[in-house]
Amino acid sequence: MSLNIKAKLLIKEQLKPDIFKFGVDARKIADIAKPGQFLEIRVSDSIVPFLRRPISIYNVDRQNGTVEFIFQVKGEGTKILSKIDIGQEIDIVGPLGNGTFDILENKKVAILGGGIGTFPLYELAKNLKNKSSEVNIYLGFRNKDAVVLEQEFKMVANNLTITTDDGSYGVPGFAINELKKDLDKEKIDFIYACGPLPMLKAIRQLSIEKNVPCQISLEERMACGLGVCLGCAVRKSETKKDESQYAYVCKNGPVFDAKYVEI
Repeated sequence: MSLNIKAKLLIKEQLKPDIFKFGVDARKIADIAKPGQFLEIRVSDSIVPFLRRPISIYNVDRQNGTVEFIFQVKGEGTKILSKIDIGQEIDIVGPLGNGTFDILENKKVAILGGGIGTFPLYELAKNLKNKSSEVNIYLGFRNKDAVVLEQEFKMVANNLTITTDDGSYGVPGFAINELKKDLDKEKIDFIYACGPLPMLKAIRQLSIEKNVPCQISLEERMACGLGVCLGCAVRKSETKKDESQYAYVCKNGPVFDAKYVEI
């Protein structure tokens, strides 16, 4: 079930010059939101820009009835959104997405994130930690200046590895390489991932080779968020007779079994 609400902006924090964290008063959404879901946000009262912006849920505080999301300013829509001040209301539809992360209990899991794809993984990690799973997190960024949320993820991880492509912070190289090393040494029960498409392709192949179950969260342009416009189609790896060859990130996802989709 999704809701359309006007949510008052309570928290506004600029994490980087182009990255903002917003927290809104949205108890009805907080009560039902699951890790991996997203919001469709209207950024302006005018018809320009016309379409809502899909933004992943970063953190849910059910006790206080707040929902937090993080976004990067990339175009006119997110630029307008970044100008909203504390106390103003934001028109939000959510929580959206029927494909959500499985929250396992007492398991040894790996969470792999890349760049802005790390944002929806915090709520996942928090929920896994609350279920007494061992949470091993691997986050990759371009360089030191791009690293965000290190302390926040450290609070919900048993082990946290930060990598940078240029070696300016943490471990040099790609986060998936550090996960590969650990997979060779010890058993991982489950893998979760969100990030750039090349990273997701690589983790999908690695999970198949190592026979480790894996869920990936996909990012596509989602104009409606409800599976109506069909603009976020991804091909399924296998289909039954008379079944569509495609799944839709907004309606069937955004989280999928890695074996289920071709990327």
